Amino acid sequence: MTPERLSRIQAVLQFRQGNLAVVMENVQDPHNIAAVMRTCDAVGIQDIYVLNTKIPRHKKFGAKSSSSAQKWLSIHQYDSLPECVASLKEKYDKLYCTHLNADAIPLHDMDFTQSMALVFGNEHEGVSEEMRACCDGNFIIPQLGMIQSLNISVACAITIYEAFRQKKNAGHYDKGFTYPNMESLQKEWLSPDKNK
Repeated sequence: MTPERLSRIQAVLQFRQGNLAVVMENVQDPHNIAAVMRTCDAVGIQDIYVLNTKIPRHKKFGAKSSSSAQKWLSIHQYDSLPECVASLKEKYDKLYCTHLNADAIPLHDMDFTQSMALVFGNEHEGVSEEMRACCDGNFIIPQLGMIQSLNISVACAITIYEAFRQKKNAGHYDKGFTYPNMESLQKEWLSPDKNK
């Protein structure tokens, strides 16, 4: 490994966030999943949860869409909603989903400096009723058009860049505010398999 490569890995690792995760529930298009992964990598979100209760597990994600981002992320796949939710609640203080209803919080009123996981739903049906019942609340991205929804990868990008803005302003990207399992993550990133 070149010194430049090592320096790049160490620089990126220091910005990995341990208190924000993205959950994708029954997202059908692997290219949507891959696009979300690429955006998560861009803002330092390390943990991605892929929940498939209505469709089979994806064998692979859209490599072109992700630009190999999945290689640098911790991807947790679940077939059981209760198991996924239990894992999330063990690690994060809050669980929020995107769902348009009367009590939804506008995106820019959310406090993304908290420990939380954000759930994005299926392309056609959104977040399931079962998952919504497990969440602490839901939020919406304000829109003025006739169509009241966005592609999941777009909705996720808008959301996590707002989270990035808030977390950066709160100092979450400063040195000392790091991913909790940094040593094991660094060891994994420095392995020869990752750097082929």
